[in-house]
Amino acid sequence: MPETVEGDFTTEDFTTEDFTDAVFADQEWEGRCFVGCRFIDADLRGLRTRNCRFTSCDFTRADLGASQHRATAFHSCTFQRTTLADSVLEGCSLLGSTVSDCRLRPWTLREVDLRLTGLGHADLRQVMLAGLKLTEANLVEADLRGADLSGADLTGARLLGARLEGADLRGTRLDADALVQARLTGARIDVDTAIRFAAANGLRVDLGT
Repeated sequence: MPETVEGDFTTEDFTTEDFTDAVFADQEWEGRCFVGCRFIDADLRGLRTRNCRFTSCDFTRADLGASQHRATAFHSCTFQRTTLADSVLEGCSLLGSTVSDCRLRPWTLREVDLRLTGLGHADLRQVMLAGLKLTEANLVEADLRGADLSGADLTGARLLGARLEGADLRGTRLDADALVQARLTGARIDVDTAIRFAAANGLRVDLGT
């Protein structure tokens, strides 16, 4: 049986600890720091964190469903086959983390830093990503159909084969490569993006006088 770990830790800082199969469900953590820790197959459902920091931690197959995180950083962490459905991140950072083959929807992200985050092949349909920083993120073949990316910064993001059909891209910062490589049928764009799309695809834009 998995071991249930009580919330009263003797320290607030943990380095290379192995929490594989541990049960932290519905606990509240504040101000804790984890470096190089393993949460493989851990039960973190309903966990609530505030001002915590996870660096190079492994959440493979962990259950973070219905968890809530405020001002918490997950830097260079691994989320592989992790359950994140119904989780809420607010004012958090996933800088440099990799999210692979995870259960994500519904996923609530508010003011989250997704720079350099690996989200290739991720199912992000209908997810609200408006105004978020996704610079240099890996979104190769990600499914973003119907997602709200209005005002988001995707400068340098890799979007080869990404599905953006029906997505809201008004005010989104996109490189020319993204406008060529992504699938954009039915996406909502503003005039500036339309002009850049045309130019990226070799068209000559004549706005007249």
